[in-house]
Amino acid sequence: MSTGQTDIFSAELEGQLRESLRRCSPETVEGAIAYRRDGDAKRVPAVVLGIIERFVEPEFRSRLKETWGEVRIVDDLGVDSLLMLEIVMLVEETLDVSIQNDELLELRTLDDVKTLIQCKIEGVPMPQRPRHMAVDQIAAIVPYKHPFLFLQEAVIREAAAEGRYEIKGDERFLEGHFRDNPVFPASLMIEALGQLAVLFLVSSEITEEKGPVNSNSILFVSCNGVRCHRVCRPGDVLVMDVKLLRVRRPLAVFKGAISVEGEKVAIIEDLSLSFSSEE
Repeated sequence: MSTGQTDIFSAELEGQLRESLRRCSPETVEGAIAYRRDGDAKRVPAVVLGIIERFVEPEFRSRLKETWGEVRIVDDLGVDSLLMLEIVMLVEETLDVSIQNDELLELRTLDDVKTLIQCKIEGVPMPQRPRHMAVDQIAAIVPYKHPFLFLQEAVIREAAAEGRYEIKGDERFLEGHFRDNPVFPASLMIEALGQLAVLFLVSSEITEEKGPVNSNSILFVSCNGVRCHRVCRPGDVLVMDVKLLRVRRPLAVFKGAISVEGEKVAIIEDLSLSFSSEE
């Protein structure tokens, strides 16, 4: 892999690169040329973002200004598998790196792309990959099922988890909460964060030292510092986040938050669960 040094980046290669990047912004082109000359890895995120912007439809480009980790390539940017392949091929040519097909399949967010490219540039192994789970995978390992499962997708990270739930409007409890004015109950927001914490416990490597956690053994203990800031209605997508604060068998303590389109909905300062290992 090239290191971007001047002696191997000829005028001919610069001309070829400028031609390949002709539909990117001038800042992206000059950033890429500068990187290939000096090998400064700090230039890489802006270059990669500029390449992605070149392929994204104008109506989605505002999402590129958001926090990297929150932007999903398919759902938020409208990038399908073929378009993603085009992006990766141009990134490979621009930065002189190689991305394998199995690595490509794991790229789901802008943060995934940034981390992979940065590791390639620095020649270091990738950190533990986040585990992405669809609703059927979630339902297979947690002790909750429809209609009382409030997770439609989730991402499990080293010491945190993220989940989403779209309020459809056909949930039975909305018929009476409130009459003719459906509002998602605050108590079920706490339940949803608890379910995400349970999912983390049964799927994270952190708690496996003494054996896998028995999902049916996990019980609610307490929650403190609960505050709600916004009413949620049908059509809203709850974006949930829990972070592990501390764990010592048989107790795990999390903090959690829910947002809708970036607006704070609810927070929990301490959510405690008890658990035990499988027999």
